[in-house]
Amino acid sequence: MMQPIPIESSLLIRNAVAILTGQDARAGHAERIAGPDIRVAGGKIEAIGHLPPRPGERVLDATDCVVYPAWINTHHHLFQSLLKGEPLGLNLTLTPWLGATPYRFRAAFDEHTFRLAARIGLIELVRSGCGTVADHNYLYYPGMPFDSSAILFEEAEALGLRFVLCRGGATRTRGLESDLPQALRPETLDAFLADCERLTARYHQAGPDAMRRVAMAPTTPLYSMAPEELRTCARTARRLGIRLHSHLSETVEYQNAAATAHGATPVAFCAEYEWSGPDVWFAHLVKLSPAEIRMLGETRTGIAHCPQSNGRLGSGIADIPALEAAGVPVSIGVDGAASNEAADMISETHAAWLMQRARRGELARAQSEGGSTEGGADAARIEDVVRWGTAGGAAVLGLDGIGTLVPGQAADLAVYRLDDPRYFGLHDLAIAPVASGGRPALRALLVGGRIIAQDDAIPGVDLAELGAQARAAVGQLQQRAERMAA
Repeated sequence: MMQPIPIESSLLIRNAVAILTGQDARAGHAERIAGPDIRVAGGKIEAIGHLPPRPGERVLDATDCVVYPAWINTHHHLFQSLLKGEPLGLNLTLTPWLGATPYRFRAAFDEHTFRLAARIGLIELVRSGCGTVADHNYLYYPGMPFDSSAILFEEAEALGLRFVLCRGGATRTRGLESDLPQALRPETLDAFLADCERLTARYHQAGPDAMRRVAMAPTTPLYSMAPEELRTCARTARRLGIRLHSHLSETVEYQNAAATAHGATPVAFCAEYEWSGPDVWFAHLVKLSPAEIRMLGETRTGIAHCPQSNGRLGSGIADIPALEAAGVPVSIGVDGAASNEAADMISETHAAWLMQRARRGELARAQSEGGSTEGGADAARIEDVVRWGTAGGAAVLGLDGIGTLVPGQAADLAVYRLDDPRYFGLHDLAIAPVASGGRPALRALLVGGRIIAQDDAIPGVDLAELGAQARAAVGQLQQRAERMAA
């Protein structure tokens, strides 16, 4: 794979039909800027407005294109990119699905298939206009013959992406894993913490527009570690200056487990062991009580909203407007492709827009039953969804130098062509990528001022060859899983 194109000394993106900034109108900022031009210099946005070209400046024609901040995906499981539509788990809810699909195939991954899965997932994200990826990787076990963390950083760097490794892991396992392959053996806490320290020293960058970050991410607080181990993790992460991430309250089983084992709600349990605050974000948060929502908001604990996976697994729809109103930082993640067969940010944001409206509409009642509204079309605007998927992601990850299109910010932006019939007839072209869904072709994707995709192509990527490799790898994984089960 070729290295990304170097940063342009000066690049002028000209004549965009619409620019969405990712900013929050509630704070008095402009959600849209007329532009129509954006100048990029030294990896930053220098100016936005009517900008004549400078002598010798490279010009990128954005006529009939819309410009968004590059998406920020705050929760993924990239290794699952070779587990899409796996038949045994296709119609199962979360807990049985875990045993049927991701855990059943976990030991079947070798270095080649893991690397290929990561590459496929990252390329799928790039083609949707995503510039930053936080991957919750939990493929670790004692004696593991390859370094999955290094592979993820290498593949992201080759594509020119910002990458946050959420280092998953477990010191204990659920009952459903007890009869599964040796690769599910838990780590010791000392080994887990030592590897987090190693990865932080080797990869973690502290700047507001860092290209590489590390977060400490035990796979699931209620199942993966003992309570006091969670406290130790929280204190170690804060000593290292890294953030905390995990899954929480994806289904009612989290509520059942927390009540039975700890006599508390999941959010209260996590807070007791120091897993709350502006340096913590959880994926899902579908099943929450009003008190939990208040607690999350008061502590500024964030969410990675994963609407498609939550829909696919039948988990429900997180109440994002209520969470945001309470003060919870909201971001969007695509989750793993084994529970989301279209693991990209365009389909995810499209789903987020529709599902919030559907959720509120589902709650509507007739006047005879005390109802007062017909539906929920005001639950989420396009501009809200763009903010969640860009500036919201930057806030959750602590990357304040990205996520919005304003002068001084890093030049992470997606320029979308609207030349497919899906977008013909729109009265407001600015909303096209989210409202119409599909996959608008990329005129260009920039990360830190580097053009990492142009005219819907990624340098060095042969999609036909990648597809052939994926088909072969799926067959290999199926054969290995069958042998291991025999």
